[in-house]
Amino acid sequence: MALSHLACQAAKPKNKPYKITDGEGLYLEVTPHGTKFWRLKYRLHGKERRISIGAYPAVSIAEARKAKEEIKKELKLGIDPVLKRVQVTQTQALNQQLNFKTMALEWYHKQLPLWKSSHAEIIKHRLEKYIFPSLGNFPLADIKPLMMLSCLQKIEKTAPELSRRMKALCGHVFKYAIATGRAEQDPTYGLEAAMKKIKRGHYASISVDEFPAFLACLHEYQNQVHRQTFLALQLLLLTFVRTCELVEAKWEEIHFEKAMWIIPAQRMKMNLPHMVPLSRQSLAIFRELKTLNGSRDFVFPSYYNHKTHMSKNTMLVAIKRMGYNGKMTGHGFRALALGIIKEKLNYAHDIADRQLAHVPKSSVDRAYDRAQFLTQRTHMMQEYADYIDQVLNKHD
Repeated sequence: MALSHLACQAAKPKNKPYKITDGEGLYLEVTPHGTKFWRLKYRLHGKERRISIGAYPAVSIAEARKAKEEIKKELKLGIDPVLKRVQVTQTQALNQQLNFKTMALEWYHKQLPLWKSSHAEIIKHRLEKYIFPSLGNFPLADIKPLMMLSCLQKIEKTAPELSRRMKALCGHVFKYAIATGRAEQDPTYGLEAAMKKIKRGHYASISVDEFPAFLACLHEYQNQVHRQTFLALQLLLLTFVRTCELVEAKWEEIHFEKAMWIIPAQRMKMNLPHMVPLSRQSLAIFRELKTLNGSRDFVFPSYYNHKTHMSKNTMLVAIKRMGYNGKMTGHGFRALALGIIKEKLNYAHDIADRQLAHVPKSSVDRAYDRAQFLTQRTHMMQEYADYIDQVLNKHD
């Protein structure tokens, strides 16, 4: 006979525990202390078992019966409700212990083999500075979109672009947690709708037509700047490598006898070694730098600490002082060189692009296009250097 609320209330304690049944294995157990517990008796794989559903009256008759029906459904699927409850409890305990910082560092160490050491240091520094102080100690399940947005908006006040990058970075951590079964949702999803819109643009660079005036200004400026800085700007113009690739150059990379600068893969953006044919003009500059810094490891040692390299901002400051603030950047030398080589020297884009250390965008093209165009690039680099001399001589 099914139990009623009145019958449950009227059940008094006795010297020993006893039970009053509700049907289909569900019963209310009354202890000598007067507490009352819902329990369900069931059979699985031929064995009789019991599971507690909760205390009465906190768990009502209706709730106990609903729980009974859910458990019966699981039994039909061969699921042991006791084992399931243990697993859920353990998972919840693990999730409470697993905070964002722990998960982020686990994800970080998974990525380390794929990253350059410099990039890895930047990622770790950003997490420690911008994310961990606000969210590091929270369990993953407790981090809601509003909390994530609040953290990102603090970054956004002074660094809008960085806030976008940190959103993406945190998103990678949550996606990793979801993939490994330790999170159910990504609270970064859709937050870009609540963040500032960023107008993206290219690095500032002068046009090919503005080049003669810039070149004249650069050579007039050489008496107002440290000789090493001036030579660095000249090499940036002649080789159009990335600024970091230039300032981090070591003498072991410069092969005077082959007229070649070989930048190792670990210093390149795409993790591939890059060959830079050196024109006569570039070799002359490297020889002068050899007399200045030949005893150092770096071609461009820091002015204050010879064990490290010159800051890439040194050249940017020099360009600003020349009067080209907002008009030209270190990266702009690459766009300028590409324009000159294609427009003035009539070289094909593929050859010039390969000298910029770009790789085909398509994965299929990357797999099949092994062309280095080294012979053509060697001629091109000398013609380009000669063109720069011609422009300077005409302006004089």
